[in-house]
Amino acid sequence: MAKRTVAQVLAEATGHLSADAITGAVQERQPDVSPSTIYRILEEFEELGIIVHAHLGQGAAVFHLAGAVHGHLTCEICKRTFEIPSTYFDDLSRDLLESYGFELDRHHVALSGTCARCRALESAPSG
Repeated sequence: MAKRTVAQVLAEATGHLSADAITGAVQERQPDVSPSTIYRILEEFEELGIIVHAHLGQGAAVFHLAGAVHGHLTCEICKRTFEIPSTYFDDLSRDLLESYGFELDRHHVALSGTCARCRALESAPSG
């Protein structure tokens, strides 16, 4: 039953969720499920390829259902994360493989910077 609840929480999510957020959502539905059980379920789901995790900026890893491979852009100011198609990393992936023999895991690509909205706020005259 705990596995089903974890799967439901992930399926209903509108974005990426930290393990703590998943734990909170699961325990709202099933208070008797321990955090360690939820972490084990997340590990199992990832090993089975049901979910993937990513590290976005300085925060904890986040999880989402496996699906179309995509990258992430995280704004260092507002902390918003934007999903981008993995095709943005085609040239980089090829260059890394050719130059370093390094195969890029596109599920885990996360770039940090400043989003357009925060850049516009920074450059707007105050007053």
